[in-house]
Amino acid sequence: MAGHSKWANIQHRKGRQDAARSKLFSKLSKEITVAAKLGDPDPEKNPRLRLAVKEAKASSVPKDVIARAISRSQAGDGDEFEEIRYEGYGPGGVAVIVEALTDNRNRTASTVRACFDKHGGNLGETGSVSFMFERKGEIVYPASAGDEDTVMMAAIEAGAEDIESGEDGHVILTADAELNDVSIALDEDLGEAESTKLIWKATTVAELDLEGFQQLLRMIDALENDDDIQRVTANLEVPEEFMAQLSA
Repeated sequence: MAGHSKWANIQHRKGRQDAARSKLFSKLSKEITVAAKLGDPDPEKNPRLRLAVKEAKASSVPKDVIARAISRSQAGDGDEFEEIRYEGYGPGGVAVIVEALTDNRNRTASTVRACFDKHGGNLGETGSVSFMFERKGEIVYPASAGDEDTVMMAAIEAGAEDIESGEDGHVILTADAELNDVSIALDEDLGEAESTKLIWKATTVAELDLEGFQQLLRMIDALENDDDIQRVTANLEVPEEFMAQLSA
């Protein structure tokens, strides 16, 4: 997959290692509640909800937690949440996009700004860095889903745009509007994916030295530790020798 940054793999691995289950479940449940509130509470009739439920199941969220999250949407929960995207530059000029679901815009803005300031970043206006990214659908399968040719053929037939295969598995990219349809088709051919979600894919990448890389990780950890923050994306190109820092 030409131009696919190692950052996506770092996010995937790091999320599995570091995220507290209760915090992760809470964020996934919030997305389910909001998705159900904005559309039909039946995942089969609501593409966003279907993808939210699919991602929750991939992260081992119990069925009863998912059911309660959908039920809360019908009881009025979710009305207060607002989707906000923050953009800015982290250490060394790395472009950073922060996606939030919040019931208090001022609180979240203050938290995000403080994280950027504390870790050598600068929070900008909406649109200040998103032009360096494309909105894409990302579907991740384990290596056990099949060899590269098998997965590639399935992805092409399903309507995917690109695929990268390696020792850790397969990363399939789709147009953002096609993610749900491609996911359904791949479920039939390859089974359940490890992850299915919308992402920001960098079209230009930045590099950092080891000190800057560690500083950026601290900033991202601080942001992701906040309950209002759903996802953080950076356009960082990470040298192989820095990968070991994740487990240090």
